[in-house]
Amino acid sequence: MNTANILIGIIALVVGGAVGYFLRIAISLGQKGSMELEIKQKMIEAKEDAQKILSEANEKAREKLKEVEEEEKKKAEELKKNEERLNKKDDSLLKKEEELTKETEKIKQRIEEVQKIKEEVEQRKEEQQKKLEEVSRLSEDEAKERLIKQIEEKYEEDFLVRMQKLENTATEKLERRAKDILATAVQRIANEGMTEMMATTVNIPSEDIKGKIIGKEGRNIRAFERASGVELIVDDTPGSIIVSSFDPVRRQVARVALENLIIDGRIQPAKIEEMILKAQEDINKIIKQKGEEAVYECGIFNLDPRVVAIVGRLHFRTSYGQNVLAHSVEMAHIAGILAEELGADVAVAKAGALVHDIGKALTHEVQGTHVEIGIRILQKFGTDQKIIDAMKSHHDEFPYETIEAHIVQTADAISGGRPGARSDSAENYIKRLTELETLVTNFGGVEKAYAIAAGREVRVFVNPENITDIAAKDLSRDIAMKIESELKYSGEIKVVLIRENRIINYAR
Repeated sequence: MNTANILIGIIALVVGGAVGYFLRIAISLGQKGSMELEIKQKMIEAKEDAQKILSEANEKAREKLKEVEEEEKKKAEELKKNEERLNKKDDSLLKKEEELTKETEKIKQRIEEVQKIKEEVEQRKEEQQKKLEEVSRLSEDEAKERLIKQIEEKYEEDFLVRMQKLENTATEKLERRAKDILATAVQRIANEGMTEMMATTVNIPSEDIKGKIIGKEGRNIRAFERASGVELIVDDTPGSIIVSSFDPVRRQVARVALENLIIDGRIQPAKIEEMILKAQEDINKIIKQKGEEAVYECGIFNLDPRVVAIVGRLHFRTSYGQNVLAHSVEMAHIAGILAEELGADVAVAKAGALVHDIGKALTHEVQGTHVEIGIRILQKFGTDQKIIDAMKSHHDEFPYETIEAHIVQTADAISGGRPGARSDSAENYIKRLTELETLVTNFGGVEKAYAIAAGREVRVFVNPENITDIAAKDLSRDIAMKIESELKYSGEIKVVLIRENRIINYAR
């Protein structure tokens, strides 16, 4: 029974295993078949989609082709129209060209005809001129001279009146315009008068300081003079020591150093050198500051900083009692106003006026006139050539190349020539007046000449028997031109020529 059960179990297992195997195979085949069907289905769908996309693409291509064909057709029509228009234009241009050629030929013919007529006229004029010269026995120049002389003799008084009227009218207009411009320029400018000095006075609190400054056997004063380059004058004048030097910058450095030494109280060679070095630094700062203030006040911002620093040195320089930096700033304002009135370059005129005396900052250190030195300085630091041309002619050393050069010279004359601007020595004043009178009296026919109004006017008395009214006008003009060419002066000099006849009789 057990064996049978075992056999039955074994058989059941074998049968179950076989059945399971076959079932597994069947299931697998069924799944494989379903996958193949699915793949086939998807391939069919893909073919249908591809066919659909292809048909749509063909349809779009046909539409696009149609559009392109239509556009090409339109462009072809436009090209045809343009070609027709161009052909018409070519035809019209050809016609115009033919017309112009014909007109040119006509003009050439007319020019030739006019030239022939002109030559004939010139020939006839020459023939007539020769005939007239043969009849009159005078050349053209001689005849002209005689005619002019006769007219002058006959209408001398009328000419004189007419000339006087024209001159007065022109002079009045020019003077009125000049006064308006100058009044506008000078009106807003004012400057304090200063006394030109070669020495600076330093106040001291007590006389004991003088002994400290001199030092034992003069060591301190010698050390000070050696380090500063100035001369100290310690005399019996109470409460002061004089610093003497031709260089204003050195003089200022020495003044500041000496004042600091007096405050410090430790006056010895080592301390003197220290104070002088510190004073030099302080003065250099002041120089830089003054230069920057000047260019800022004038509205000039295109100058090299080194040029600005040199301009600042002019703060310590005077000329005829006038501070050179203040004079230059004043000139810049005047030049700017004049340039605006005359339509010139305001920036160039201002800059040229501000740096016109820059050479004076180094005249003690470099050979040459201050104008030449100034030109070299500006060229070295790459200053605009227009500015150099504007400043270099203010003393007539170089020709006037631009209107700005005339403006700078005029501004210099205005600033230096106004009342109170400058002080001059009595010797120079007398010398200038003497030179003016001597120059005028050297002219023929002049009896006396007097310089008046501080040299601003010269009155000339002529011999009425030797000088006519017309000759007097020519003589006054010659005198004015001579003064302009040989004398240096600021502003203008009025020439008043007096021709007077005095007839005296006595009734007895």
